Amino acid sequence: MSNEETPAPRRASEETEHGEPAAAPPRRRWLVLAVVSGSLLLCGIDLTVLHVAVPSMSRELKPSPAGLLWTVDVYSLTLAALLVTCGTLGDRIGRRRMVLSGFVTFGLASAAAAFSTSTAQLIAARAVLGVGAAMIMASTVAIIRVVFTDDRERAVAIGIWTAAHSVGATIGPLAGGLVTAKWGWGAVFLINVAVIVVILAVGARVIPESQNPVPRRWDLASVALSVTGLAGVVYALKQAGEHAGVNGVIVTTAVAGSVLLYVFVRRQRRIAEPLLDFSLFRERRFTTATLCVIGCFGSYVALLFFLTQWLQQVGEYPPLRAGLALMPLAGANAIGAVTAPWVANRWGNRWALTGALALFATALAVMAAVGDTAHYGVLLMPLLGAGYGAGIVMTLGADSIMSAAQPERSGEAAAIQETSFELGAGLGVAVLGTVLTAVYRTGLPQVPGLGPGQRATAEESFADAADLAEHLPSQTAQALLRAAQQTYDHGFTTVVAIAAAGLVVTAVMAAVLLRPPKRS
Repeated sequence: MSNEETPAPRRASEETEHGEPAAAPPRRRWLVLAVVSGSLLLCGIDLTVLHVAVPSMSRELKPSPAGLLWTVDVYSLTLAALLVTCGTLGDRIGRRRMVLSGFVTFGLASAAAAFSTSTAQLIAARAVLGVGAAMIMASTVAIIRVVFTDDRERAVAIGIWTAAHSVGATIGPLAGGLVTAKWGWGAVFLINVAVIVVILAVGARVIPESQNPVPRRWDLASVALSVTGLAGVVYALKQAGEHAGVNGVIVTTAVAGSVLLYVFVRRQRRIAEPLLDFSLFRERRFTTATLCVIGCFGSYVALLFFLTQWLQQVGEYPPLRAGLALMPLAGANAIGAVTAPWVANRWGNRWALTGALALFATALAVMAAVGDTAHYGVLLMPLLGAGYGAGIVMTLGADSIMSAAQPERSGEAAAIQETSFELGAGLGVAVLGTVLTAVYRTGLPQVPGLGPGQRATAEESFADAADLAEHLPSQTAQALLRAAQQTYDHGFTTVVAIAAAGLVVTAVMAAVLLRPPKRS
């Protein structure tokens, strides 16, 4: 995303390098919005579409616990790591060129993911999907700002653009359930190919080219430090969960990743044109709002992921039913996002954010205490509360990030806002998934009739235990499945309780630190 857009008086008449006017005719600019919003919808769907398909995918590819977590969240982590980088590069080479290249990358990676025959292939394809999504997301908001020169229209357009990604993430599990039930897990990615072909064909005709006349320097060293450091820390987390402990390799990787991230931060503070300007975080409200978004969206995406696994593996829901079971959560989330401005007008951003975080935390605590896959009615109210609270936080948190930054730095603030959503999604699944894996591996009880080698297999993951049960005598198989379901249920309860505690801390932080600055 651009840090410095062309000054307003020049926008309407500015010409691109190809001689096309930057401002599009009325019909064309809304078509441009449809194209970029459609692509953001796809990016959001891909964030969560695999959640419902995980059990069937696990039975076929047999990933390790760490491999499964990488498959799910390598997309969002890659996207978060490259958003600012792709925005800076798009400013230099042209946003139209960047976004069209992103469409192509996204489509090809989707096809590769659909036909993957191993966990490593699927992880690689999902990583490239994240690259394509970063290329798309980093350029689309800058394109909207160029195409929509009227302030009111631009505000509406950015609102629609923002909603598209959240709606995509929310309907992802349902779309995944529908497709998986009919055509199998690979088909969840083939949807992207069909849609991206249409978006690419229309986008190539209607999206105008634009560049930042004074682009920032593209600092390759900063890119390498941020991506490698983040990958090292997350890898260490996942390996710790898989091995239910730490060893020399895990500690070394974690320390190396942390050092690289520290060097990245130091470098950003020293260079004249940083990839990510950390001076924005000197503003207390900006930092607090960013942490609220990371914590909330991370907990929400993790909840979507673990709920789908819990319902299918413990409750034995088929994929479609699991997707449908999440619709109250999705609907309440949409209502929360829509009504957030009204709540903020009534109570103020500070107390609205605090209350919404507290509501989300309470809903998760209730779910941990009384949640039962056999009694969906008991889950309904916590699902509604969690969705509504998260919807308010996502909307008001993003608004607080933008309002806390100076107007001339809105581009940088928007880049951090987008990055915080994706980083939250990736870290939420990574951290909480590591906890669940560790609880499952250490908590699986002894099962009569199960040999040492078979027990080691069952401890790998619930999918491995279910696969093993198919080859055991009936009585032993039933005992193993019951033990695996009870252990996974305990892991889910633990993860939800931890997320609830984290949200309580975030709510207290919002109440204390989002107070308005003192008037001099």
